[in-house]
Amino acid sequence: MTAKIDPRHISLLLAGPDRAEEIAALHVQLFQPPWDAAAVRALLEHPAAAAYVALIGNPKQTIGFVMSQIAGDEAEILSIAVDPQLQRSGAGRTMMEGLIRALRRAEITRLFLEVAADNEAAKALYAKLGFKEIGRRKGYYERPGAAAQDAINLALEI
Repeated sequence: MTAKIDPRHISLLLAGPDRAEEIAALHVQLFQPPWDAAAVRALLEHPAAAAYVALIGNPKQTIGFVMSQIAGDEAEILSIAVDPQLQRSGAGRTMMEGLIRALRRAEITRLFLEVAADNEAAKALYAKLGFKEIGRRKGYYERPGAAAQDAINLALEI
């Protein structure tokens, strides 16, 4: 059962290289192949990186992250994740809305991402936020013991 979180109790903090370990610890739970802390740190050290961690509780616990990269007046989400026990709690939406606000202030006009065709929860979230499908990569996500899934390319005018 998914825990409910009041979005007002989620803190979004800019994620620098010092957050690489906690981001990698979440990434390994959700993605194959996972990114290790060194790969996450390298991404966060890049000057075009724009990343946040979502925190709750006292003491603060990292429950999610969103990592993106900016190029000119466009940005791309490279990875987003929420702790498996807290998925569908509103944390993903809170992170996305925070990132979109920050990108808008930075005068970014378009945000891209891709999602696996079988990820219904994520697709529903992105549709609610206004993302539109702009393309597909057939069989992009290979899954052990399962059929490969298409990657759906999405864009949001911000």
